[in-house]
Amino acid sequence: MSSSCPYTETKLLIIQDCLYSVVMPEVYTHGHHESVLRSHKWRTAENSAAYLLPHLAPDAKVLDVGCGPGTITADLAGRVPQGHVTGIDAAHEIIEQARAANSGRENLDFATGDVYALDYPDASFDVVHAHQVLQHLGDQVRALREMRRVTRPGGLVAVRDADFGGMTWYPELPVLDEWRQFYITVARGNGGEPHGGRRLHAWAREAGFTDITCSSSNWTYASEADRSWWGGLWADRTVKSAFAAAATEGRHATPAYLEKIADGWRAWAADEDGWFLVPNGEMLCRVS
Repeated sequence: MSSSCPYTETKLLIIQDCLYSVVMPEVYTHGHHESVLRSHKWRTAENSAAYLLPHLAPDAKVLDVGCGPGTITADLAGRVPQGHVTGIDAAHEIIEQARAANSGRENLDFATGDVYALDYPDASFDVVHAHQVLQHLGDQVRALREMRRVTRPGGLVAVRDADFGGMTWYPELPVLDEWRQFYITVARGNGGEPHGGRRLHAWAREAGFTDITCSSSNWTYASEADRSWWGGLWADRTVKSAFAAAATEGRHATPAYLEKIADGWRAWAADEDGWFLVPNGEMLCRVS
């Protein structure tokens, strides 16, 4: 369906909602532009999966779903020296990057994979982990059920997702309010749910989990270096990434408007009083 389709925006969204589960492919809103990978490669087990670490046995077998460039995956492998970690991602080129960056690691491997159809037998893993994955899916419940299928009885499904609606910042620049609203529009147009952090518990209950432990933690950016990094990657992401393409192709924003948003990010980053908080919902689901 091209952008020249004569339907109004409302009618187009209705058609997408009706057909998504049947014919629409999964769309990763951010894509894999350098500005996106700049963020992903910063992530470690310590700053992104601390809620899980106390539950990892040295000989655990772990599946990391949606592993991206594999920085968290590699850290998890270091936590299970007698075990093994497999990272999977739908993007072949990202898996190749992860393999190249971690060649020679004996208890770590990477493969392309589909969260809805994991290529592993039932009860294959002690822990199945997914970081910032569910918010980008069209059927989070189905994904959680498949993750549970490959987890052994007594094992854990561990997920963590940001909540865009809960993000807060200072100074309270109106342009960043505009950024958040049109990000939410684009992400939902791609079939995702950017308020995923607050919905993890509900999705897990619908998927049939009964032993669920919920928590939350934050990323906070306030130092000059952190502001420059966070504001800079979002300024670039706003005008150069797959998110930017989706925004313009979906007629949610013009290139000039995206430049305005990017300038807003730069202004926030340059402010000595700048502060940004990203809340993350976390969940450990024990498999019965």
